Amino acid sequence: MAEKPIRVLIVDDQAIVRQGLSVILRHQEGIEVVDAATDGSEAVERVATLRPEVVLMDLKMPRVNGAQATRQIVQEYPAVKVVVLTTYDTDEWVFDALRAGACGYLLKDSDGEEIAAAVRGAVAGEVRIDPAVAGKVLREFNRLAAQSAAAVVSPPALRRSEEKPLLEALTEREQAVLQELAQGKSNREIADTLFLSEGTVKNYVSAIMGKLHANDRTQAAILALRRGLARLT
Repeated sequence: MAEKPIRVLIVDDQAIVRQGLSVILRHQEGIEVVDAATDGSEAVERVATLRPEVVLMDLKMPRVNGAQATRQIVQEYPAVKVVVLTTYDTDEWVFDALRAGACGYLLKDSDGEEIAAAVRGAVAGEVRIDPAVAGKVLREFNRLAAQSAAAVVSPPALRRSEEKPLLEALTEREQAVLQELAQGKSNREIADTLFLSEGTVKNYVSAIMGKLHANDRTQAAILALRRGLARLT
């Protein structure tokens, strides 16, 4: 029996973008576009009715923006994954979306294969962040780390609690896996890079998340970059 296709909801206030994404994704194997919404408010309504597996979410939209809609969807429908697809790569938009619970952040110059891979990866529990955005995240975390070391209070919108639990030491192999995870790689890609089985990588990722006190892969990657446990290559 063939696997059921991944049901995707497209959210964008520009009709030409919605139409273009629909055409692109309908030519991707294993993906079905179930509907489209023009803003965050409609997105929440469509999710409630259609229960797609993945939402491709623009950010700057009228009425309810993408970050606000992402937060509501993640809270009310935790099984639904939200992948941001936007033209905006500024710090404010990036951090708002990630804090809201987005499990991927792509820019609109991504090609069809990259978008489809992000959709499939979201369902598999993987994270894909555009390299340009990941670089901004790392630079901002490094800046905040320097401020913290100098006892300077960070801006409230980006402040992280200093009351972090103590971390267990990572093994050499866990550090290697974490380094690859921070690049946004899937378990299969990490396995291929480190010559491990995919199941072994999955076990390492679980152990790493436990030691970092992370709720998911996105948080683990961000914590690793924030605390200097991994770097972008």
